[in-house]
Amino acid sequence: MPKVDPDNEATFNVCVIPSDIKQTCNPKAAILSDLQQCQYSEDDVFAIKLALEEALTNAVKHGNCCDPSKRITVRYAVSNLKAVVIVKDEGVGFQPDRVPDPTTPDRLPLPDGRGIMLMRAYMDEVEYRDQGREVRFVKYRKSK
Repeated sequence: MPKVDPDNEATFNVCVIPSDIKQTCNPKAAILSDLQQCQYSEDDVFAIKLALEEALTNAVKHGNCCDPSKRITVRYAVSNLKAVVIVKDEGVGFQPDRVPDPTTPDRLPLPDGRGIMLMRAYMDEVEYRDQGREVRFVKYRKSK
């Protein structure tokens, strides 16, 4: 198998899990291990972990509607320069630009709706693909 290359999705590590929040610990642990091996800073690890948790939670709850027969596919590559993660669900998709702004006064008290905003705030790149069924995010490693 070729070496994992964050610029070549064909080489990414792949983890397929059932649509169950408890199962999301497997891809999270693998990605966090790779980040530590590449000596990412605590800030970068925190940011990637936060984005990953939001993406996986959204895939389970909103994408697959907690349907245990559906799967979530996580593809990822971590190098000394950047980490790239792609989370794909089997849902109907959505249009990210139609998600209400969670910072408006009427939305502030609501417990949901901040995941996309947090991902965009903490990642260097966030891209929705396949009609919203797939999110790709990138974090460039900061110099030490």
